[in-house]
Amino acid sequence: MRGWVIVLSVAVPVEAAATLALPGAVGGAIDGGPALLLAAVLLVGALAGAFATLAGPAVATGTTVDLRQRLLRRVLALGPVPDGPSTGDLTARLVGSAADAGGALPSRITAATALLTSLGAVLGLALLSPWLAAAFFAGMLPGVVLIRLFLRDAGQAFIRYQQVQSELAARLTGALAGLRSIHAAGARETETVRVLAPLPRLAEAGHALWRTQRRTVWQATLLVALVELSVLTTAGLQLSSGTLRPGELAAAAGWAALGLGFFEQVEALAGVAHARAGRERVTELLALAAPAPGGRDLPDGPGELTLIGVSVEGLLGPLDLTVPGGRTVALVGRSGSGKSLLAALAGGLRTPDTGLVLIDGVPIAELAPEQRRSAVGYAFERPVLVGATVGEALEGAGAAETRAARAAGFLARVPLGAATPTSELRLSEGELQRLGLARLLAQRPRVMILDDATSSLDLATEHQVTEALMLATAGRTRLVVAHRPGAAARADLVAWLDGGRLRALAPHADLVKEPDYRAALAATVPAPRSAP
Repeated sequence: MRGWVIVLSVAVPVEAAATLALPGAVGGAIDGGPALLLAAVLLVGALAGAFATLAGPAVATGTTVDLRQRLLRRVLALGPVPDGPSTGDLTARLVGSAADAGGALPSRITAATALLTSLGAVLGLALLSPWLAAAFFAGMLPGVVLIRLFLRDAGQAFIRYQQVQSELAARLTGALAGLRSIHAAGARETETVRVLAPLPRLAEAGHALWRTQRRTVWQATLLVALVELSVLTTAGLQLSSGTLRPGELAAAAGWAALGLGFFEQVEALAGVAHARAGRERVTELLALAAPAPGGRDLPDGPGELTLIGVSVEGLLGPLDLTVPGGRTVALVGRSGSGKSLLAALAGGLRTPDTGLVLIDGVPIAELAPEQRRSAVGYAFERPVLVGATVGEALEGAGAAETRAARAAGFLARVPLGAATPTSELRLSEGELQRLGLARLLAQRPRVMILDDATSSLDLATEHQVTEALMLATAGRTRLVVAHRPGAAARADLVAWLDGGRLRALAPHADLVKEPDYRAALAATVPAPRSAP
């Protein structure tokens, strides 16, 4: 892209210089000067204009791609941010704001060149006659004020417009994610009203922008007419007195038009304001500080997971919990008790407000990224296949891992095997969960966290998968979000969460005597499923 930036930076000023020289060349030709000069000016201007036309979109596209890559890297580096932008807002910034900001450099070069062209035209008028320059400058001050007001008002309108666009995108993303629930509940009309609620504010921001442009256009048009009339009247008087020649009158008319061209470029100025608004929203996201990666290596150890004084304000804790190395602890509790939040804290997907999470005595926040990945592995309720093909998504999972996750059967029916593009897969939720488990087994971490990772399996398949997992991961530390009594019974210990607090840590056989525990476990049992 650097080459296109150079081409744009050269072509636009050269085109402007040719445009600026054109009135003088025309005037010279009228007064008997060389016509060859006029032809050369026209040719240079045409060539420079062609290169500028090619380079402008190339620079904008290249800048947009670079910004989107930087934004995506920052979003991935940030990880799950509880108080950060929503998914819809992130999408709007990646798609819309980055594209707006990508046009910043071409817009600025164009606007700056237009300004320099105007100043050059004024210099041309001054060389013809100081009176012509004075007549032109009479309209300059209100023109500058007009431009500043336009950039301010249009920039604010663009920012409001993009903010409401992001809100609309966030609502739409949420509705699409819950599409089945919306249809099942017969809530289509209600959701339509909720999703489209920001439209009046979007329209208001758009109308505000149009009003600003409309006001600026008519004011600029009137200003241009008055200044041109003033310059041409002065030039006509000087022509009649013999101070100016006919060719110089033509040059004065051309330079007056060029000098005023900057004030007529409302569209270019709108592009600058638009790009500025997009850049502001992009910069907001880039300014979010990603957690600094640690640099410590993980010492040898059994994979003991320890949480000390861990809390998330208003949601969890403070609590202490130790999962002994090589043992299995099931997290049990009613919906909203903090099971998934605790699972996220245990693997570093969420940073606690207070407290420490340690693996074999080392704070997880201090581990180097590759050390953390080798130490902790996750399987989720709704795993995402990361990779272009099935083979990449499974991250090296072989026959043993796919058999243990009971995924070998349906993978054998995939047309291209490991080379099948993930975009072409049509899998049930249960099949996706089994692929997630196979990927976890291939990772072979010290600590395995299963966050509702078998919830979409029927009872028989879940039993088969669980038995195979217990065999394949013998000796590894496991933290399991449990929704069925069987999962809790198979664990060495049960961490019973109640209202974000650790109510008890004991074997299932001991806790099941408690009526409140039985009620909490019964409230989390999912509906039975058929085999996927």
